[in-house]
Amino acid sequence: MTRFRPCIDIHAGQVKQIVGGSLSESESTLQTNHVSRHTAGYFGELYRKNSLRGAHVIMLGPGNDAAAKEALDAWPGELQLGGGITDDNAQRWIDAGAGKVIVTSYLFPNATFSKEHLQRLLNALQGDKDRLVIDLSCRRKNDSWFVAMNRWQTFTDMELCQESIELLEPFCSEFLVHAANHEGLQRGIDEELVRSLASWCKIPVTYAGGSRSADDLQRVMELSHGSVDLTIGSALDIFGGTGATLEDCVKWNESRET
Repeated sequence: MTRFRPCIDIHAGQVKQIVGGSLSESESTLQTNHVSRHTAGYFGELYRKNSLRGAHVIMLGPGNDAAAKEALDAWPGELQLGGGITDDNAQRWIDAGAGKVIVTSYLFPNATFSKEHLQRLLNALQGDKDRLVIDLSCRRKNDSWFVAMNRWQTFTDMELCQESIELLEPFCSEFLVHAANHEGLQRGIDEELVRSLASWCKIPVTYAGGSRSADDLQRVMELSHGSVDLTIGSALDIFGGTGATLEDCVKWNESRET
């Protein structure tokens, strides 16, 4: 059944909610919805207290290692960590307390998918695909979605479709998919993408992007027949939003478990 999956997005050492399409090398283009006064560790502890498993911690750019480690320390073995993950550091982050690592850019040298890089990463995790989440965050190109990397600014050569999902599923335990064109805008989820993910994916998948309220949990459940989880970010009260409360999201998860 569809569950709420929380997030901790870290930029420049602070927990923030950012309009996904505005992320780039230039700070002048960055559009920020919210900068939290709380630390990453605070949110890790908050999710632990509310049994919100499967949360993803995303390091948006450099300078975020210390904040990420603080989040992992708050709930060792339960949070998923992404942002700059490679074969060199994946196991170190697991050893530092990440339950799973999340990867995108390393799999796409020069924006081209490399199965060799994927195998290297899995080997670095001692072949344990249960420790690996593949982030297939994407942007629209005409009538299709293509995986995007480098803060979602660069299109890769991989179209997000049934074929690419089937190629990757044997190597990982979950997918994470941000709809970058919707991320942070609170203008509604990409319903077509949610339906497609439900049709294509045989392993757990979490969708993020555009959620406006806790009602979107019900909508995603209907669209996916309960097979796709949802992350609500900028609309959530703990991130300065007014569309959804953490309490309502916790109650939703609890109701799915009874």
